[in-house]
Amino acid sequence: MNFQCDPVGPQIALPAKHAGCAPACGCGSRRMFLRGALAAAAVLQAPAVLAQAGKPMAPAAKPHRIDLHHHFYPPFLMDAWKKANVRNPPPVTHWTLKAALDQMDQGGVATAMLSIPTGLGLPGLSADDSRRMTRMCNDWAIQAGKDHPGRFGLFGFLPLPDVDGALKEIEYVLDTLKADGIGLQTSYGDKYLGDPLFRPVLEELNRRKAVVFVHPLGPACCTALTPWVPTSFTEYPQDTNRAVMSLLFSGTFAKTRDIRFIFCHGGAAVPELAGRVAALSKFQIRNLKDLAPDGIDFELKRLHYEIANAAYAPNMAALLKYVSLSQVMFGTDYPYVKVTDNVSDLLHAGLTDAQIKAIDRDNALRLLPRLKA
Repeated sequence: MNFQCDPVGPQIALPAKHAGCAPACGCGSRRMFLRGALAAAAVLQAPAVLAQAGKPMAPAAKPHRIDLHHHFYPPFLMDAWKKANVRNPPPVTHWTLKAALDQMDQGGVATAMLSIPTGLGLPGLSADDSRRMTRMCNDWAIQAGKDHPGRFGLFGFLPLPDVDGALKEIEYVLDTLKADGIGLQTSYGDKYLGDPLFRPVLEELNRRKAVVFVHPLGPACCTALTPWVPTSFTEYPQDTNRAVMSLLFSGTFAKTRDIRFIFCHGGAAVPELAGRVAALSKFQIRNLKDLAPDGIDFELKRLHYEIANAAYAPNMAALLKYVSLSQVMFGTDYPYVKVTDNVSDLLHAGLTDAQIKAIDRDNALRLLPRLKA
């Protein structure tokens, strides 16, 4: 079962006190319509304006950032959604490759790692059709990279929960397409990544020492619990928390040390939960030594975290207090959040120039050395 659209959720009528707010896929969705123009303008203004925050940025500077969290929607997929009457928010329906490149240039992004966020989202899709459409999406992204040398990489999409199809697509994506890594969802239907169903997939990715980008979604369990609250506000970050704990307490992290995991949005609440989890697990997890032989902190601190829509001073303080700077990387969640919004947030997060440089590019190059060329 696939759940479409990062911030979509249902169109909802808000209580009267929130009547000034747009529906879930509008202002409720990652500030796209509330802050977009203002933040974009802030980033593109003369350097003296941004210099007020102590972080000048010349608008004509050569693109240098690596965006690890950048979504794409091939025209044939959008056509299929239209024919199936699948509803998507304007950031998706208005997406074009040209607009993505324009945003990258405005935000100083040299290379964007393309990924599909939350499944194909086509109702009633057969396993064979899902495999076929998945292959078409991956081929399309690789061709976009060839058409625009140096501008795009790919975290290959998989037709999960079809494990056999996923294993075949891993082989194709990594061996034939030479993609940079694999993209996974935090959950598929009612199963999280630590579920035994996904063990063959993770074992194969571990064997290949793959980079694995894990994107959250509105999970099957919880999207209707508070229907007046847009799913992207709480359930997306919560699904990252659930996926990380699922992988941790299934022993998957300990068994797949060669996978380079990247989790979205600053790891959601993982940095804040880590101490609580470490303390309580000593009493509540009998086989803790088997599941995390080197300790909770060891497993969580070695993960990588990108900071799309999370580059705020409190978030960054918590994240950088818990993990090494080397584990933190730039991302945008485009088109749900503008590239320029994320750049502006990062430049105003109270970080040093050296920290920004590491997050902008240097840390990603250690995971993706191909981009050095």
